[in-house]
Amino acid sequence: MSEADAATSVNVAEKLGFKTGDLIQEFGYDDDVDFDLRDDIEDLTGSELFDEDDHEVVDAVILWWRSDDGDLVDTLVGSRTTLTEGGVVWALTPKSGRVGYVSPADIQDAAPTAGLHYTTSAGVSKDWSATRLVTRKNK
Repeated sequence: MSEADAATSVNVAEKLGFKTGDLIQEFGYDDDVDFDLRDDIEDLTGSELFDEDDHEVVDAVILWWRSDDGDLVDTLVGSRTTLTEGGVVWALTPKSGRVGYVSPADIQDAAPTAGLHYTTSAGVSKDWSATRLVTRKNK
């Protein structure tokens, strides 16, 4: 990887809002995830990603989600169990045309039922898009 590529990938981790000291839990890990992005998040935060079986309180969740992974609402609800108040869930889905593609509308439909609010989305790598979800504010 060139220095420019490395700087770009670290910038992606920063653009997702991660910073030194953040604790991040990962759901949906498989052999198709973007390993460079995972490494960059760990490098930036200074700690390894927690897996779905850990029970530490975390600042953010990254959820690798594919069309055949099951019930998105249930998984989003489960991803919130260790999330600190004000934490963020990043739903990472294969881009259009890739195996496992998930329509952004599917995420937008599932989020409110799971107590989350869709805020933004962006491409984070060649194969993956990210959707930022936050807890809904009660008035």
